[in-house]
Amino acid sequence: MKYRFILALAAIVFSSVSVAQTEDYQFASIEFLFEQQVGAKVLPEIYAKLGLSISITPMPGKRAQREAVTGHKDGEIMRIWTYGVENPTMIRVPTPYYQLETMAFVHKNSQITLASNADLLDHNLFKVRGVKHTDNITHGLKYVFNYDDTLSMMTALGVSHNSIALTNTADGLYAIKKLNIDYIKPLPPALATLELYHYINPKNAALVPKIDAVIKAMKASGELDILLQKAENEVLANLEAPQKSANDKQNAVAQK
Repeated sequence: MKYRFILALAAIVFSSVSVAQTEDYQFASIEFLFEQQVGAKVLPEIYAKLGLSISITPMPGKRAQREAVTGHKDGEIMRIWTYGVENPTMIRVPTPYYQLETMAFVHKNSQITLASNADLLDHNLFKVRGVKHTDNITHGLKYVFNYDDTLSMMTALGVSHNSIALTNTADGLYAIKKLNIDYIKPLPPALATLELYHYINPKNAALVPKIDAVIKAMKASGELDILLQKAENEVLANLEAPQKSANDKQNAVAQK
């Protein structure tokens, strides 16, 4: 009887070890950004093709980078090309799976025009701290102000007619919609269009060719485009749902 108990206990212990060994991969993302929310919906689908599951933790950009580089996380869900140049220990999955545009946003009453990126030199520039594409485009410029997120940046732009906010086009439009404001507008054309790549800590280097092959196959079949469009719609729907609920409550109160 005692022998059977020991065998049963051993089975439980080894089962626990097995579960720990097959634990989900854990990745970091940058919190609040539209494109990162899209990636957080699509990347699990990519891993699922290999029978793998992942968890994603949103956090500030610099912390996400630190967690990935130190190996506390298994990588970051999406970053631009130069992230890998600045962090050479991180492994870039060669095939990008999304993209972003660096867009200038201004107050509607602003008289600002941009003939080229060089014109940024003449203005106060707002950006979200730790985001690489806006870090790059403002590198070396004098009047650069960092914000914790796009919402606070766009709010600040509302009272600064002579400033420019820089972010991904979709992220800026998402923030404008979330804030329900009409006094901020994009200033096309985009200042840059950049591919977004998945980055993996070298401890998981074996994943890279497998994930790359899946992304290539999903691109070729058209499945990736379908998933991206679905994810974009879901992120926008999640934004609209709370607003609709709040409006319903206000209408209910008004009818009483």
